[in-house]
Amino acid sequence: MSLTQVPLRLATGAFILNSGISKLSADEGTAQFLHGAAASTYPALFKDMEATKFARLLAVSEIGVGAALLAPMVPATVAGAALTGFGASLVGMYLKTPSMTLDDGIRPSQEGTAVAKDVWLVGAGLTLLTQGIASAAKSGVKSSKRALRKASPLTH
Repeated sequence: MSLTQVPLRLATGAFILNSGISKLSADEGTAQFLHGAAASTYPALFKDMEATKFARLLAVSEIGVGAALLAPMVPATVAGAALTGFGASLVGMYLKTPSMTLDDGIRPSQEGTAVAKDVWLVGAGLTLLTQGIASAAKSGVKSSKRALRKASPLTH
């Protein structure tokens, strides 16, 4: 993990981990609410799932994403991909729920403001993902150059 990623990974990871842990003890009403939002946005995935099972799945998923962000041994590409997917699913819910946006379908209504902010999760995830890819590419170029130097008869 790069030192420049620490603040981003700590802030997002701690927030998402806490959110997941709090959902582990979701009551029936909360489970119904969470399931309803997911089932109306992604019916093919969640429509037939039991609300309490969905809440548990969501909790475990959030804990996994939060833990991946906080764990320094998890590469930025992996943590970034997880955060991007998680954030994109929330932004998808925002965009597919008419009451969350104004008439233009983009800008948030008062109800949608709390979810619209999740676009930052996508940006943070893409930042980690691109940093990880760039770092891996840079390491690959350095390794290739070292291998070429070792193999070149001119350097011996």
